[in-house]
Amino acid sequence: MSRRLLFSIPTYGYLEPAFLAAGDFEQGQTERRYFPDGERYLRILTDLWGRDVVVLGGTPSDVDVLEVFDLASGIARAGARSLAIVMPYFGYATMERAVRSGEVVVAKTRARLLSSIPAPEGGTRVFLFDLHTDGIEFYFDDRVLTRHIYGAPVITQKIKERMGDQAFVLGACDAGRAKWVQSLARDLHVEPAFVYKRRDPQSGGTAVTGVNADVRGREVMIYDDMIRTGSSLVQAAKAYLAAGATKVHAIASHLVLPGDAYDKLKASGVLTSIMGTDSHPGSSKLPPEDVVSIAPRLVESSEAAHV
Repeated sequence: MSRRLLFSIPTYGYLEPAFLAAGDFEQGQTERRYFPDGERYLRILTDLWGRDVVVLGGTPSDVDVLEVFDLASGIARAGARSLAIVMPYFGYATMERAVRSGEVVVAKTRARLLSSIPAPEGGTRVFLFDLHTDGIEFYFDDRVLTRHIYGAPVITQKIKERMGDQAFVLGACDAGRAKWVQSLARDLHVEPAFVYKRRDPQSGGTAVTGVNADVRGREVMIYDDMIRTGSSLVQAAKAYLAAGATKVHAIASHLVLPGDAYDKLKASGVLTSIMGTDSHPGSSKLPPEDVVSIAPRLVESSEAAHV
């Protein structure tokens, strides 16, 4: 049996070497360029007929969505036997439901778009990593087989490396993530904690009203599925420190960190360390020792499904 072909969209080129190192792939070749009017030219140079193909590409931006769609569609139409789309980060994951009348559930419209990629003979599989909400997996059409890969083993191992044998508390930014933190805390055999928040009905802003656990004299490791601007993270870190925590660390499955968000988090002075996975290009802003690669886990999961 020939090796699987691996293609990646430009934004995820940084993760491709780790995938090639973690699995037995042949690297697919493409030609890309831009026309003066901004339109993109894409040509697949590798013969795909009868091959099993993996496309590596998350959707941090609208352009990336189209990159995945165009590349995967071209691969399917060129005679690939099967197609696996590995998405380390699924964009618009927090827009998974309508809160106000007229709001567009973009997580669902994106899933519908990707579901319309032509299906090769051996079918299409989509691998999603640490979704903000489990139900997003089922937004995809039934013609597409989806698998939600949880990052708990990767996250807990990184926490263990950083915290060592010392006692600590695993914290959440708010009660909304308490279920996830409780699960991780059980795996780590530590106590979970979260902060209580109250939302101002007029301004929409939130204020911390308390912490549910005794963190006095202990360090707190805050887990969240993603860090964007980090405003909620800073607010929670201040609450834990005010409650008596000696230090506060943070770890996230997705390090989005737009603009100067990472610099602002460091400048806040409330976080001793910030860690996460390389699921998003924003992870490149962190020192290498603070980032753990999810490539081995994603490769292992996609190989298991292929077999």
